[in-house]
Amino acid sequence: MLVRKGNETLFTGHPSLNNCLVWNKKEGKYRQLLMLLKAIRKKKYDAVINLQRFAASGFLTAFSGAKNRVGFDKNPLSFLFTLSKKHHIGNKEHPGKHEVDRCLELVESFRDNSSQRPALYPSVHDFEVVQKFMSSPYVTISPASVWFTKQVPQAEWLALIKALGNVNVWLLGAKNDRELCQFIAADFSNVKVLAGELSFLQSAALMKGAVMNYTSDSAPMHLCSAVNAPVTAVFCSTIPEFGFGPLSDRSFIIETIHTLNCRPCGLHGHRACPQVHFKCSQLDLARAAANVNQSKS
Repeated sequence: MLVRKGNETLFTGHPSLNNCLVWNKKEGKYRQLLMLLKAIRKKKYDAVINLQRFAASGFLTAFSGAKNRVGFDKNPLSFLFTLSKKHHIGNKEHPGKHEVDRCLELVESFRDNSSQRPALYPSVHDFEVVQKFMSSPYVTISPASVWFTKQVPQAEWLALIKALGNVNVWLLGAKNDRELCQFIAADFSNVKVLAGELSFLQSAALMKGAVMNYTSDSAPMHLCSAVNAPVTAVFCSTIPEFGFGPLSDRSFIIETIHTLNCRPCGLHGHRACPQVHFKCSQLDLARAAANVNQSKS
């Protein structure tokens, strides 16, 4: 598995991996890329499967020396692959396949035809770390997003917490999300900020035991899918029809209460609403509190 530096801890103890290669893009990005290529070529892999659609990963794939070089046709170097497959992202009128299914199609000649959910493997230690937060029914909220138009406004989260009543709420995220989480938690005695305190796998372990996890269209939603944790995913500027929605057995989706011609405004998020009004973030999120009672029953 090849990942960007910072994501390698997701795969600690993964039973199916022999090695995890790490690309440090922040320190000598292209020198590091060449070192990775050298390491890959030295291993003489039988196959390199590229799930990305960017030139850097295409470069590693194309010149890996592997007999089988497989990836999506949207990769700019796909003409140097031995096999490329179409990558079609859906829309409201014509929903696309889930990204997991698109990726599985790349490796269909290496596997059976069963559909699979992504899987991560928190360790016994990870569960021990979060055990003290699991003594009574609780929910988690991951309120932050890298992109402004994917991030649910603070007022919506506050309304949700009020609607949840006295249930314990743990706020998750990275270190740089702590300020946002502390603002949300300020007026609630049953809300605790854990942002920046837990690893990816520890967060996943905590999510697995929650009666509900609330996330935006971001990484925490996918952590829930990978441990089959209950999740309510909130979509602002993006839409689940793109094929990146939740896969947990117990999944809910919350979207705007408005019909908007401008939504979606892009595959990813924006740093500001292109139309300024940001109506796609008006969600009536408090109604999602009902999912907790459904989960308990």
